[in-house]
Amino acid sequence: MSNAQNASRRVDLPVTGMNCASCVRHVERALRETAGVQAATVNLATERATVQFDPAVASLEMVAASVQAAGYGLILPDTPAEAEPGDVPAAEALDDDPEARARRREVAGVRRRFVVAALFGIPVVTLGMTHGLLGVPHEQWIQLLLTLPVILFAGGGYYRRAFVALRHGTADMSSLVALGTGAAFLYSLAATAAPGLVTAAAADASHPAVYYETVCGILALVLLGKLLETTARSRTSLAVRRLAKLQASSARVMRDGREVDVPLGRVVAGDEVVVRPGETVPLDGEVVEGSSFVDESMLTGESRPVEKRPGDQVAGATMNRLGSFRFRVTRVGRDTVLQQIMSLVDEAQRSRAPIQRLADRVSAVFVPAVLLLAVATFAVWFLVAPAESRLSVALVNAVSVLIIACPCAMGLATPTAILVATGRGAEAGVLFKGGEALEAAHTVSVVVLDKTGTITLGAPRVTEVEASAGELDEAGLLALAASAERGSEHPLGEAIVAAAAERALPLPAVASFEARPGRGIAAAVAGRSVLAGSARFLEEEGIDLGALKERAAALSGRGRTPVLVAVDGRAAGLIGIADPVRDGAREAIAALKRMGLDLVLLTGDLDATARAVAREVSIDRVVAEVLPDRKAEEIARLQASGRKVAMVGDGINDAPALAAADLGVAIGTGTDVARAASGVMLVRPDLGGVVAAIRLSRRTIRIIRENLFWAFGYNVLGIPIAAGVLYPFTGWLLSPVFASAAMAVSSVSVVSNSLRLRRVDLSGD
Repeated sequence: MSNAQNASRRVDLPVTGMNCASCVRHVERALRETAGVQAATVNLATERATVQFDPAVASLEMVAASVQAAGYGLILPDTPAEAEPGDVPAAEALDDDPEARARRREVAGVRRRFVVAALFGIPVVTLGMTHGLLGVPHEQWIQLLLTLPVILFAGGGYYRRAFVALRHGTADMSSLVALGTGAAFLYSLAATAAPGLVTAAAADASHPAVYYETVCGILALVLLGKLLETTARSRTSLAVRRLAKLQASSARVMRDGREVDVPLGRVVAGDEVVVRPGETVPLDGEVVEGSSFVDESMLTGESRPVEKRPGDQVAGATMNRLGSFRFRVTRVGRDTVLQQIMSLVDEAQRSRAPIQRLADRVSAVFVPAVLLLAVATFAVWFLVAPAESRLSVALVNAVSVLIIACPCAMGLATPTAILVATGRGAEAGVLFKGGEALEAAHTVSVVVLDKTGTITLGAPRVTEVEASAGELDEAGLLALAASAERGSEHPLGEAIVAAAAERALPLPAVASFEARPGRGIAAAVAGRSVLAGSARFLEEEGIDLGALKERAAALSGRGRTPVLVAVDGRAAGLIGIADPVRDGAREAIAALKRMGLDLVLLTGDLDATARAVAREVSIDRVVAEVLPDRKAEEIARLQASGRKVAMVGDGINDAPALAAADLGVAIGTGTDVARAASGVMLVRPDLGGVVAAIRLSRRTIRIIRENLFWAFGYNVLGIPIAAGVLYPFTGWLLSPVFASAAMAVSSVSVVSNSLRLRRVDLSGD
């Protein structure tokens, strides 16, 4: 990595003033053209920009100035640290941070502008629609005076942004609204102040018509749509805020033998915290005294309280139901489970799915194309309409084209769905790392499952200890094996150590230890060389297994995992270990089958053991005795046949396969390496999360396609109607007021359709 990359800084900042996909492109371009900015992406649904820049060249103030020059706003944090991605603020900060305050001001401003447009616009629309029947003297001048506040105050933002866009040689939704209403207003102003000019141009001897009601109606409806859309969109980003509100604000810490309430930010790792019945666990830690049942549903989705005893881990934001206990804090700040989950959800909501590229490509040429269509509409109607009304008819139809084509729905179609889906997934304990993973899950046709720690508990127990004829008895064999395995993080090694502890066996000192992933371990214990692992591993090390190999095969046939042990180069015996199947694994696998997915059990364990587990959970295809590098090869083999593969695993040995798969899913108890290699993380160790992830992805992609179909279809149908293609057949023309209403409805419909994902059933039933 270069020094420039090392020095770069990445921030996530809220953007104001965006209305459509074209706005996103303009903000991104303004950011990328800023000196020192290395990368920038903008999300319309979250209204946030993620910017990577070189602090030696650019500053946050320079970045904000570039966005402001493009006609938009960038909300800077109170302190630079608050802008760092992954540092999600607490609940009280979310309610009163600079973004929250700016968003409230923005919504209040939209509401005020809408109220002004409605109050002044209703009389204008009433006068305009009665066509002089009310007999109000100087009616057109009254309409003009009432329209001025609507134009100058209510619609002022659209005209300012349109001017900035024009200055930069671009166009967006504001350009369409400003051009449409501006043209109608200027025409009406000329017809009111100098009617002779207009009648001469229109070859009309009568007093020309005015369209003040069109201007007021359009701006009022556009602002109403913006207000409804903003309100609806605020409901799509509740996940992080809801999680933040779970966090306690203080902790009861033991200081100098006394219980002291301390603000959460002043608690440090190593502090001991007391939790009483009905209280929220403030931070992550390890229970040191007492016992209780803790409700972890807010993090895992599991409603059944979990028993906690000394040595067990507790997570912040969970709820203590029964007894009191004291725990030692192990993680604070952004390292806690809750903060990590919030960071993942926040990151995923800001990301883009590949399907969004279609909308991005279309929006890049959409607004210029609409402007050309509006010009063409004006020209055609000016030529074919009757001479006495050609100017007004051409103008009205061109304005209708400009207004109905505003691409708000197109820009919101994908990001709003991703925003809601990732929040819904987090509530169910399914964390997508980004839109790409969310989209990839719906294409999966094969689910490959690791055995140990994935289908099984990953907390196996020793069931048999058999010593070969020699100097070691069963206790001595188990003591040597346990001493050697003390340096191992493998579940089988932990089971051997636990079995020795249960029998209170003294464990000799270990001089050296080496893990051989997928094979076993080698150690020097009390001056003796100890090997423990699979039969293949010991044979590769030159150990003659003799009859021990047959006994190991017999154990495997009974669903046990045999760990063979050699001492000083000679086979010394074996240890049988059983790893029970997880609760709910059979049901989850059955649900995956009902979804039309093929299942493969892929494991480094013995074939007989793997097949025994596969029979228990009804998996037909088994690939066993596979080393970590071969797991990735098996994934590649499936992909070569045209299949889209999801790999579900939890260990270091699964990481290559998780990275190679089209979708990597790390089970809740997985290692950091496995989680880093995956695109989806399951908070709880439950295969039902795999079902939920794929089900949510399928539903999300369906919603996105519906949104895009509606957004594209709306414009494909609406623009020709607004241009007047139905007039020769029906004599019907679309009023610009109805065009603006249709535009507002399209945006709200897309957001509302995305909100349906909040209620999607993610169970396997």
